[in-house]
Amino acid sequence: MGRKLSLAVFLGLILMTLAVPVFAQGEAAAAGAEKSQWLLISSGFGMALAAAGCGYAQSRALAAACEGVSRNPGATDTIRIFIFLGLAFIEFLALLTFVVIMLLLFT
Repeated sequence: MGRKLSLAVFLGLILMTLAVPVFAQGEAAAAGAEKSQWLLISSGFGMALAAAGCGYAQSRALAAACEGVSRNPGATDTIRIFIFLGLAFIEFLALLTFVVIMLLLFT
């Protein structure tokens, strides 16, 4: 009996999940103006979080590079190459976030 009940509950949940888009279409027309307001606010927060995360990652990477150079001065050239490459990848994440936000705002 437990297996039939669990199957019925599972099928009921699937049917309720499929029925949600039907009710969402009626509210989509009314929420057009509100969407743009929340899009601006959330894109600002998203860019702020991306910039903060990239700044933190860059500071940690530079601190690790300075520590590596101080421990082994002979590896300065190798560490310099990898730190520039790492900083470029970290900065790319912030730029990619900016591009995604601009695409969301202007499409």
